[in-house]
Amino acid sequence: MSTYDISIRPFGIHSILVEWPNRVEEAILEDILQFIQHLKNHCFEDEKWEMVPAYNSLTLIHREKPIDFENFKGKLLQWYAADKKEVHREKLLWRLPVCYDLEFGIDLEEVSKRSGQSIERIIELHTEHRYTVYGIGFLPGFMYLGGIPQALEIPRKSKPRPKVPKGAVGLAGKQTGIYPQDSPGGWNIIGNCSVPMFDPKKSVPCFVNVGDKVQFYPIERAEYDLHKIEGEVGIYKVEKIILDA
Repeated sequence: MSTYDISIRPFGIHSILVEWPNRVEEAILEDILQFIQHLKNHCFEDEKWEMVPAYNSLTLIHREKPIDFENFKGKLLQWYAADKKEVHREKLLWRLPVCYDLEFGIDLEEVSKRSGQSIERIIELHTEHRYTVYGIGFLPGFMYLGGIPQALEIPRKSKPRPKVPKGAVGLAGKQTGIYPQDSPGGWNIIGNCSVPMFDPKKSVPCFVNVGDKVQFYPIERAEYDLHKIEGEVGIYKVEKIILDA
């Protein structure tokens, strides 16, 4: 297991922010996820901690009592520096359907013009890559997916839309993602995913976790409509593949 220079600072009286080098790298994300497992297995066995990983940081939250920062900072540094056995972590790939019809891909033509790629090529590029879930936030279930091909890197819109529809699939900078609900937003919309990404009625509202992989595949409008119905009645099964860790 790698060891990086980490920094630790208070993040309110009930939380601590641990930061790794300010880079977007899968190796850093994997180190964070391995450290979480080490904390769960060997350090927090009798403690109720909430742990939120994202990109190059880990937020530790203890809602039941204030944190003695200086004391706990020393413990964290010791735990991180200790010899840690790498934990086997199941790695999942989620295959998600997207309809790229221009009705949904309201920015496809603009993305095509700005990137110099045909709409067909944009869809090919967007669906042939596997993306890493680097964070979940902004909205409940909103995945920040990194690893898009350079040809699809396009700045977010200068003027956000007041309303982006639920399921909209967008591009912004080096990222792609899905809006899990209607929301204002400034990403470039190229399609719509028919799979509900967040359901507060379920015991696990968001089925995807930080560190998972996501790959999109194109579907026609008729299949999209069928998936929407299946999702509404709760019978749609998301395609999940267990990757060799």
